[in-house]
Amino acid sequence: MTLESHIVRVGTSPSYEVHVGAGLTHLVEDWARQRSNVLVVVDANVHSLHSKSLSSLDAPLFIMPAGEVAKTLGTVERITDALAKARVDRDGAIVALGGGVVGDTAGLAAALWNRGIAWAQVPTTLLAQVDSSVGGKTAVNLRAGKNLVGAFHQPSIVVADVRYLATLPRAEWLSGLGETLKTAIIEGEAGLTRIEQAQPALARQQPDALIDVVAACVTQKAFLVSRDPHERGERRLLNLGHTFAHALETALGHGTLPHGVAVGIGTVLALRASELSGKLDDHALPRRVEAWMRAVGLPTTLAEAGIHTRPNPQAVVAAMRLDKKNARGRVRLVLPLRAGVLVRDVETDEGFLVDLVAQA
Repeated sequence: MTLESHIVRVGTSPSYEVHVGAGLTHLVEDWARQRSNVLVVVDANVHSLHSKSLSSLDAPLFIMPAGEVAKTLGTVERITDALAKARVDRDGAIVALGGGVVGDTAGLAAALWNRGIAWAQVPTTLLAQVDSSVGGKTAVNLRAGKNLVGAFHQPSIVVADVRYLATLPRAEWLSGLGETLKTAIIEGEAGLTRIEQAQPALARQQPDALIDVVAACVTQKAFLVSRDPHERGERRLLNLGHTFAHALETALGHGTLPHGVAVGIGTVLALRASELSGKLDDHALPRRVEAWMRAVGLPTTLAEAGIHTRPNPQAVVAAMRLDKKNARGRVRLVLPLRAGVLVRDVETDEGFLVDLVAQA
């Protein structure tokens, strides 16, 4: 059976295409052969599973450690050393084969090397396919917080091949569902209905059933990125749940809570904040969202995620104050009113946030 593929154009400057489907890796190989030379960046886990998928490129590999702990300036420096050793010039490129950590880290190296070279994203996780591979946000973590050092550097091509998802561990699958949920809420009723209809296949972890869902998420993100490439305005809607999520990840220690799982819990907290502050129009939405999350196995609380020692709420709120979207030290949230209608830059009282986080 031949599965349908989708092409989504991201209208930034320069623009690029996102290809979503199955059996598409030849597209990135064709693109890479047009460059003077290429370095493939991959993590240790993906290398053992999928490095042969790009073996026809016969390009040098940089294998970084797997996991959030590798998303550091030290790893970026080692990638640039590998670029120097491979003599990658300004007409060369990086191919990032892996999940969000690989994409964010390799993308930042591409932004810095020779003041910016081309790069391609080949996302191998659901989270990266529906979210982080699109939009050009590259960054690494500091002890003080997540993604605090980075640059906007759009990829030249993204190839989201769902066949990579067949090897995803359950935790990574669920992490991708957290970002999928966030995007569906932003899209509106059509997005929520789509993931609800796909729920049985998502619960069974069926990659081929995801092509339409991934393409829809990419289309929604491409729309916002094209209108606001540097996140000055409406692109901030994509941060639904993320202010809570990043702070929880920082307070717990990077890598303790998968990013997309943190986004799912953060989205629940954002819905609760909207309801308690009197902004929520659709009072059935939180229950609907939590019902879908439980049906697919996505945790709605830290306890459901297997974290039974809660982080100190004050420490979480202190991490929230370092969020990049804040202004003048005030925490600003994205809050849903109903599916497809959200408000951004909502400044929130610190005591209110402490009480909310205590319920996470």
